Amino acid sequence: MSTEDGLNRSMMRKIIHVDMDCFYAAVEVRENPQLQGKPVAVGGSPQSRGVVAACNYEARKFGVHSAMPMSRAFQQCPNLITTPVHMDLYKQISGEIHQIFQDYTDQIEPLSLDEAYLDVSESSHCGGSATLIAQQIRERIFDTQRLTASAGVAPNKFLAKVASDWNKPNGQKVITPDDVQEFVKALPVKAISGVGKVTAKRMSELNIETCEDLNKMGLDKLNQYFGSFGEQLYKYSQGIDTRPVQTHWVRKSLSVEDTFAQDLPDLESCLLELAKIYAELLVRLERAQKKQRLIPKALFVKLRFDDFETTTIQMVGNKPDKHAYMRLCADAWRRGQRPVRLIGLGLQFNPPDMPEQLRLI
Repeated sequence: MSTEDGLNRSMMRKIIHVDMDCFYAAVEVRENPQLQGKPVAVGGSPQSRGVVAACNYEARKFGVHSAMPMSRAFQQCPNLITTPVHMDLYKQISGEIHQIFQDYTDQIEPLSLDEAYLDVSESSHCGGSATLIAQQIRERIFDTQRLTASAGVAPNKFLAKVASDWNKPNGQKVITPDDVQEFVKALPVKAISGVGKVTAKRMSELNIETCEDLNKMGLDKLNQYFGSFGEQLYKYSQGIDTRPVQTHWVRKSLSVEDTFAQDLPDLESCLLELAKIYAELLVRLERAQKKQRLIPKALFVKLRFDDFETTTIQMVGNKPDKHAYMRLCADAWRRGQRPVRLIGLGLQFNPPDMPEQLRLI
């Protein structure tokens, strides 16, 4: 199949991106109706240096957002109401929502508990209309769960994800193949998944504000300024995304982190805590290995210092090794030589179809 044929075929797809609205927080409000209309954040206690796992729109109005330290969230919103994370409940509800998806297609790519891509190109439901399928799915989620979802409908994953955020909360946007070029021209680059603060700042310095600006910049210059991300940015600037919906999820990494109630003052105290985190990593790895064949290729350590500066260091390795993690931790600590508030240990994995190297005797 030629590149042009592949592109034409991808533009004929009907992709839906379903994204639950403030999922964790919405579940907590559903379970406790007295929280309705009040700013709610799900996460840890501010006294134990917890962070915001999720929050509702009432809290977002005050500047509260996910991954924010809970103590700062209270500074932003003194009337904030917090609830602990009830992960088992969220997983149960997510499973029930995915059962609804399966009534329409088996081409489902879960991204997390609260969002997924659906390829309904071959679905005969609702007369084959992806727009009506998305609408019906959202209605069924609300009828069965009393929770709202937003959806984006488009010819590819990139545009479907952008569209699902367009009319939040409890909204839906459709981008037809005929709409793609005009829609993408005016699309702000900050709406592109993968454009974080650093990339956005660089784009601003280059006067790149929209996808039209990206397209005018051209592939060569985008590669020069943004490296391997440049080609993807250039395709997105034209509304092109040929990635299929992946029904089989492949784990690329696994990690365990711990944020401490009190900063660890020195390297010795970090190494003592590392032993506990390492034990938890082994437990999670064993659990993950039962679901999927995982071949480690690297070990990594993440440290966050008391000034919130974060450093990550890694080494090649084909299995977890406590002493290797201790050496990595020591090297990482020397970069800051400050008290530590968070330690993370992790593994990166090879693709599952890559053969393991033979060990020399």
